Amino acid sequence: MSITPENLRLILGLKVKSLRQRRDLSLTDLAKKSGMSVSYLSEIESGRKFPKPEKVIRLADALGTRYQELVSPELSGELEALDALFETGFLREFPFDLFGLQAGDLLGLLSDDPVKAAAFVQTFLEVGESYDVQVEQFLFAALRSYQRLHSNYFPELEEAAQEYRRSHGWTVGEPLEDRLREVLEDEYGYVIEDEGLAGREELATLRSVFLEGEPPRLLLNPKLTSSQKAFLYGREIGFRVLRLEERAITSTWVRVESFNQILNNFKASYFAGALLLDADALTAALERFWSRKDWSPEAYLELMAEFHATPEMFAYRLTEILPGRFGMDRLYFMRFHHPTGSNRFELNKILNLTGMAVPRGVGLAEHYCRRWVTIRLLQDLERMRVSGEMEPGPPLVLGERAHFVQEDAEFFVISVSHPLRLQGEGNSCMTLGFLMDDAFKRRVGFWDDAGIESWEVGLTCERCPIPEGECEVRQAPPTLLDHHREQKRKLEALQRLQEEEVKAESASR
Repeated sequence: MSITPENLRLILGLKVKSLRQRRDLSLTDLAKKSGMSVSYLSEIESGRKFPKPEKVIRLADALGTRYQELVSPELSGELEALDALFETGFLREFPFDLFGLQAGDLLGLLSDDPVKAAAFVQTFLEVGESYDVQVEQFLFAALRSYQRLHSNYFPELEEAAQEYRRSHGWTVGEPLEDRLREVLEDEYGYVIEDEGLAGREELATLRSVFLEGEPPRLLLNPKLTSSQKAFLYGREIGFRVLRLEERAITSTWVRVESFNQILNNFKASYFAGALLLDADALTAALERFWSRKDWSPEAYLELMAEFHATPEMFAYRLTEILPGRFGMDRLYFMRFHHPTGSNRFELNKILNLTGMAVPRGVGLAEHYCRRWVTIRLLQDLERMRVSGEMEPGPPLVLGERAHFVQEDAEFFVISVSHPLRLQGEGNSCMTLGFLMDDAFKRRVGFWDDAGIESWEVGLTCERCPIPEGECEVRQAPPTLLDHHREQKRKLEALQRLQEEEVKAESASR
């Protein structure tokens, strides 16, 4: 177990509460026996306070135990199974404060019945192990929940970026790569090495590595585009301007050491996006784009080029601007990677603000619906590669309506796919999905464009209710759907049996 001051406070609180309850003492009773206030004892039990030795001695006497038993980090008896919760690092790393909680609040609930709580914790950990869920995945889930709570729009970060742009006199629309680089080198003393990651095979998929020191060094992947460099420079400036000290040294996650690293990376990245794609200018451009009466892939690409943005940078920036500036907050973003020559489609980034299981919440071995425009675009790129048609050019863009049959919800979907520059052996696709609710239809003039294709789609093949004969791209039978339907039939049959039994008993009286 990691012995930290916080863990010691939490463990003491667990022990005090457990002993008090076993002795059938109320907090008021314990306050009288120990000579301490009820409020102070409550803070001890919640893990907020660790009393001085003389007070621990009084507590031990009042609870009929030894001083050493209370201060020891070891959990014994019925509390022993909770030890696993401390071993995982979950209590140390999970950002309870984001949700107005403290770790002690969780432990306070668990300690009311430690035996049942221990069984719950063990079950929770076993499920995590079965699905290879690490603590860092809980931390990323916490970040996504934090984003959803704020509809992924953070005015304070928008204002910080706009003020920084104004203070340097940069005009909206000008390419900022050189400007941002000069700031890092001249104002913050960075040494930027354009070939810093060249020849390092193990690091070939990373965009950059930051090395703290005097001077600080930023090692770049030589395959980066101008837009990608500008974003990395903006992010580094974000760390400095926002005074975010705890950070990862890589641009792509290799190891997560704390939630603060994740949160600070998010804030610095948000700052960079807001610096490069000014909120006011982007809002005005989007007003023009949404007012069109016809959907145009070329217009979308022109809009992206106007802000010198990569497909991912642009799409993700829209998830920040549209909820805050347009009230269009029922949307999702997802990024898929397709390794060359494979039949694998890997979802490696997602932000879902819809409140629906579209497209999240699937098992590890399930097959994503091949009708998705995302998958079809990646398959198109693969066919172009095999046939030799693929040439440097603009990304592939498609817009269409997708009716998710499980949710009975219709989305307008924009997908942009392109070959990966860093990996070299694969393609990537960014997708934005907008729930076609009243807010979307009020804003978007082309929502009912007759030229837009409409598709019936599922979540995964294993869950899909579209009849097998009507889907030419199904990868697997609907095993989970069949299982759920069978369970439903059994429950309905059991209910009928019970109703018949009640009627029979009534008739015999």
